[in-house]
Amino acid sequence: RAELVKIAVVTRLNEKLNLSLTAGWGHAGQNGVTMPGKGKLETRGYAADEIASELLGQATHDVFLNNSACWCNVPEKVWDYTIGGYQVIKKWLSYREFDLLGRALTPDEAREATHMARRIAALILLQPELDKNYQAVKSATVAL
Repeated sequence: RAELVKIAVVTRLNEKLNLSLTAGWGHAGQNGVTMPGKGKLETRGYAADEIASELLGQATHDVFLNNSACWCNVPEKVWDYTIGGYQVIKKWLSYREFDLLGRALTPDEAREATHMARRIAALILLQPELDKNYQAVKSATVAL
């Protein structure tokens, strides 16, 4: 979907792209359990060229890998999206903190976070149509 192309764009904030995830998204807890961290997130309004659907929320976030790179434009409802009570993107980031992983993210891993955010956005944008289809099927179901 063309409207998703501006979501979660990996952006360098200085000369060199650094994919080390050091913004504090996760840390080692007791017995090797990974614990989520606060990380670094900046909330802002949408830029003129970014998608601004009410379905995705009124604001967007820049999600930082470190002080020199971030994923720009992660809509608030994409960031807040949960499965099983866990924020999907935040949970993914928590396991990839440099101190836990022992290395920087690969370009493929950084792209995976972008793709994940875009897939979640697509699901959110499809929700009204999915709800409509569900209601149509539900009303056409014959009780036994």
